Amino acid sequence: MVQLHVKRGDESQFLFNTSTDAPLETVIQQVTAIYNGRLKVDRICSEIPELADHGVTLPPNMQGLTEEQIVELKLKDEWEERCIPSGGDVFRKDEIGRRNGHAPNDKMKVVLMRTVEEAKALICKKQVQANVCVTMEMVKEALDQLRGAVMIVYPMGLPPHDPIRMEFEEQEDLSGTQASLQVIAEDECQLWWAGKEMQRGKKLQDYIGKNEKTKLVVKIQKKGQGAPAREPLVTDEQHKQMMLHQYRRQEELKKLEEADDDSYLDSEWSNRQALKRQFQGLTNIKWGPR
Repeated sequence: MVQLHVKRGDESQFLFNTSTDAPLETVIQQVTAIYNGRLKVDRICSEIPELADHGVTLPPNMQGLTEEQIVELKLKDEWEERCIPSGGDVFRKDEIGRRNGHAPNDKMKVVLMRTVEEAKALICKKQVQANVCVTMEMVKEALDQLRGAVMIVYPMGLPPHDPIRMEFEEQEDLSGTQASLQVIAEDECQLWWAGKEMQRGKKLQDYIGKNEKTKLVVKIQKKGQGAPAREPLVTDEQHKQMMLHQYRRQEELKKLEEADDDSYLDSEWSNRQALKRQFQGLTNIKWGPR
């Protein structure tokens, strides 16, 4: 199997296995699905700690308002009584006014946070170092784990406006957010290798031949952004090691120069005739008046 090391910019994303006779159209679709799926898992994992600390989100027309403003405007959260966590809730006020403050108890919080760590571990970038290829099945498994944990803690479900539920139902609205800049639509995705765009309509073997043991570093890019920057000749870690080696070498040379210093030969204790002169009474002789 051909192994693709997928990067976005200079940052590693995941490893992906394919074959040389695979159509690039299919490869791009699969790589894009995994890439966007990992982003979805990351977004959900970033929201669940907020859910565990402060409960479900308030309706959009109540977010950011003070309690006095809510009373004055006669607003009411219709989902507050429906979305009650298992085992009862613990009130923890959300200082930014985004969530209702009715958080799960500590036991249920542990369930959520442990599941977040397990889901992250499935699709994290450390899998590259472990030489583990990420598949769409692994992404779906991470999403299923997160969905199951939320259902355990909130058996009645989350409000339709909660970002976690919207993510699960593929209804998330990322417009105007930093996350929207990271997502790449399948029809806008490009794969680049060796400074060349891998054109749809061709096969992988048209670029790399038929060697199934090939390993490639490919870069995923959004259409219209041009060619990605080439890989540096040395990585940051290698550059640090080279600088460290150079510093150690300079220190060793300094010590060698100090060791070669022969100024000690002018010292009295290094004089080979000192013992003889002492027996002859010729020590401490000074010329000139005292």
